[in-house]
Amino acid sequence: MTFRERFMEGTADFDEIFDLTDEWNFSDDTRTLREYLGLTAEEEDVWISESDEALEELMEKEKKRMLFLTDLDGTLLDDDKNISEATRKELERILSRGHVICLSTGRAMKSALQMAHKLGLDGPGCYIIAYNGGQIYDIHADKMIFSASIPLDLVRVCFDQANTFEINIQAYASEDVLVERLYPDVERYCRIQRLNYRIVEDVCKELPGFTPKMLVTDMDHEPRVHEFRDILAPLVDGKADIFLSQPTYLEIVPPGIHKGNALKMLCTYLGIPISHTVAAGDAENDLKMLQTAHIGVCMLNGDPAVKEKADYVTTVDNNHDGAAEILRKFFP
Repeated sequence: MTFRERFMEGTADFDEIFDLTDEWNFSDDTRTLREYLGLTAEEEDVWISESDEALEELMEKEKKRMLFLTDLDGTLLDDDKNISEATRKELERILSRGHVICLSTGRAMKSALQMAHKLGLDGPGCYIIAYNGGQIYDIHADKMIFSASIPLDLVRVCFDQANTFEINIQAYASEDVLVERLYPDVERYCRIQRLNYRIVEDVCKELPGFTPKMLVTDMDHEPRVHEFRDILAPLVDGKADIFLSQPTYLEIVPPGIHKGNALKMLCTYLGIPISHTVAAGDAENDLKMLQTAHIGVCMLNGDPAVKEKADYVTTVDNNHDGAAEILRKFFP
């Protein structure tokens, strides 16, 4: 473990940094001093431009910093896609104490960013995991931290199968939802998510070489979504991962892409230990995030299988301040 990791866990005193610096000076280690100590770029900058004392003060503050990751639909938002005043106040409270908030959702980045602005979660300390882990975005810095993609040949396979089965499938360009056939689900979905859609003859010709994810839906016939999942699974095995984000939403993402891995990447980017994380969700696509976080919380209204594996289940649902309960309990 690096000095920084041990310091954040409370097993190293700050003064150890000076002994380690001397050790590095007289070693053949090819790493930079920052890499050797495990410091972040911000910490190195403070150390160089200010003082030892300023670095210690910053790191002591960071030692107390925690990361709250929350799903949107069915978790932070009520069934009408709104947030309660109690939950809003709790979010403002933990931000004011220096904690970090990440909206972790299956939504497209554009939709997630619109919601972040609506909730006022767009300043320092606010991040987004979109497309179920396919993209990670630093809102305040306007910086894409990570982005994954599905290649066009696999997009074509999935669209051909869905067209044969006669079920809605959609891909995502930077601003639009792309479909080859217009099912009622498309307009409903885009209205809820506040996205535009385009009907195209060949989706692969309209995409910029890839898409972050695909989504299959049949909002009025849940069994058909499960039936199509069984058909598609062997065709994409090893090339993509598929799972449900809602009973009628079948997500298709690049292999290894999920909210749990995105949590790990964001922690590395921020220099926050996993032991300082709390994650909240309600559905199958949240499960790996809940299992990866130090504390994984499932909403009372959540999937029974997710509840069973969570560390904590709220006593009230998403329509009755379940998210506020989490913040009061784990960010006192």
